[in-house]
Amino acid sequence: MDRQPHQWLCERSSEDVECQRALLALERLPRHVAIIMDGNGRWATARNLPRIAGHREGIESVRDIVKASAELGIGYLTLYAFSTENWKRPEAEVSALMRLLEYYLRAELDELDRNNVRINAIGKLVALPKRVQRILTRAIERTAGNTGLVLTLALSYSGRWDIVRAVQMIALDVRRGKLSPEDISDELFGSYLSTAGMPEPDLLIRTSGELRVSNFLLWEIAYAELYSTATLWPDFRRQEYYHALADYARRERRFGMTSEQVSASSNSVPYRTYIKELFDTIVQRRKG
Repeated sequence: MDRQPHQWLCERSSEDVECQRALLALERLPRHVAIIMDGNGRWATARNLPRIAGHREGIESVRDIVKASAELGIGYLTLYAFSTENWKRPEAEVSALMRLLEYYLRAELDELDRNNVRINAIGKLVALPKRVQRILTRAIERTAGNTGLVLTLALSYSGRWDIVRAVQMIALDVRRGKLSPEDISDELFGSYLSTAGMPEPDLLIRTSGELRVSNFLLWEIAYAELYSTATLWPDFRRQEYYHALADYARRERRFGMTSEQVSASSNSVPYRTYIKELFDTIVQRRKG
């Protein structure tokens, strides 16, 4: 199918293009970014607005971060949109959140598809309202052939639920004779999770200053780099995202090895101070 030119690439300012070039020059951007989008309610409360106003503004942050990720060539972006624990919130807020989710999918589907984004979802999706399930299924099927950014929405999701579910399926396969206990390994276990086929997150971002993972991707983030910012999700836009990515690029990922072992085995380009200075200069100029 012929595609229209990527519209997002035509919308960037020259300063933003320069900032992205500096990030790309690091040659150490994460392949998979996962984000716990926290602080919508507090953002609204601080402005004497109803909580749902914070969720509406949070959609604008979703739009901006999805676009920036696609522009930078990041392969996977996973957003913690609604946890199983969120069902405990007041019914009116839950209903409003489901309407917002439906609105986002309907409003953004054409643009996401034009820009080669593939939509995915993980979680106990059967718990979602039928109308949300229908539009979600439509979005997943329509974008299934896209080869760009994989945008995964964690909906009615729980890391513990996913692990228990995987154990149950493995136990069933053992009972059916398809597996023996000796077959079970890290790799096999991962293939039973809802994130099977995706690389594990390299970077986990949490907004609003909280320092917990809140039952998100518990198996998958074993070696993820963690980044916490006091910025509330409705205020988390690409400039803050760039800082998180630059911070990730400065880190040494050892996976249990020593620094010397990592240096000896790594084929990546070492971090260059002049790139850091260039990036920081661009960001400061934009703030000014």
